[in-house]
Amino acid sequence: MGNHPAQIAARIREMRQLLEMTTAEVADKLGIDRQLYEQYESDQASIPISTLYELAEIFSTDFTILLTGDAPRMGDYTLVRAGQGVKVDRHPGYKFSALAFNYIGRTMEPMLVDLEDDGSDVELITHSGQEFNLVLSGSIKVILGKREFVLNQGDACYFNPRVPHGQRAVGGPARFLTVIQH
Repeated sequence: MGNHPAQIAARIREMRQLLEMTTAEVADKLGIDRQLYEQYESDQASIPISTLYELAEIFSTDFTILLTGDAPRMGDYTLVRAGQGVKVDRHPGYKFSALAFNYIGRTMEPMLVDLEDDGSDVELITHSGQEFNLVLSGSIKVILGKREFVLNQGDACYFNPRVPHGQRAVGGPARFLTVIQH
């Protein structure tokens, strides 16, 4: 499975072209600048996970197809053994592993997220649905709109992801489970 950022960008460009959409049309549907969208397609800018979900919806395809190039195959259940989720390195210090990528018609995206404490600013994103985060190790700073709080191992947060939000590790590396409902 090809899940490197350049391969994801190429799949997005291919899907847009197959649907005979312009970059301006897709950027407009995403509510972003055309130049930024073109940077996504050329792998010059990191594509936020929330944008990948939106692109899957715009292209009427499954998130897994954009992520891996393969269609999900399991209908009743899917198993993902420890360390076997589809991994994507979005940018330095932020990695995620999709845990239900092979389940057909899923309405949730559970992912393990590993963060390095690099001290950088949190990139705020928005997306539809609902989101749940459970800290498995370390501590994460969560920014949700104008609020900021720190979650430690065992702490959880359930929120409306239409509110600009982001997470970053504090005090060392951290791992959390996120479940995003479409």
